[in-house]
Amino acid sequence: MRTQIIATLALLTASAVALTACKRQEPPTATTAEKKAPAFTLKTFDGKQISLADYKSKIVALEWFNDECPFVKYHYEKASTMIDLANKYKDKNVVWLAINSTSHTTPEQNKAFAAKHQLPYPILDDRSGKIGRAYGATNTPHMFVIDTKGNMVYSGAIDNSAMGEKKEGVINYVDKALAELTAGKSVGTASTKPYGCSVKYAN
Repeated sequence: MRTQIIATLALLTASAVALTACKRQEPPTATTAEKKAPAFTLKTFDGKQISLADYKSKIVALEWFNDECPFVKYHYEKASTMIDLANKYKDKNVVWLAINSTSHTTPEQNKAFAAKHQLPYPILDDRSGKIGRAYGATNTPHMFVIDTKGNMVYSGAIDNSAMGEKKEGVINYVDKALAELTAGKSVGTASTKPYGCSVKYAN
């Protein structure tokens, strides 16, 4: 009998400890969708100043850009991925911005590229690399989507077909994220692995 009582007390003590441990658990860490996008103010290569804060209550797509990168060139010369997407969503509360963190790029290069391809969005000058590093941009193109509350809801590749290698089953992750956001839905795929050239940051 005494053994049974001791066993019961031990069981109750263990249960109490377990409940206490449950109550002391830390809250879950923030998901990608809950992470605030770093604020920035940058100039375009023709001198216009642009801040992320200018687009409060809008959806913002950020494209890390380098006109020398073959992966970027593909999306402008073989396909029209970025321009088509920017135009597709321009009347749906979406702003598209390209950011160039290439340390050796020049204003002339970027202005010539924008004119040649008739870009409907600006290229922002981040030759210092400060904003690229704040976002953790590693590749060109590396894409980020920010929702109307300023949360970063997507980070990664533009699609799953680097240099158009896939003929079937192509998923444009940014198109998918923008379609979901503009339909009032949450983003289903919050992150993917970006592909492309490494960002050529200043040392």
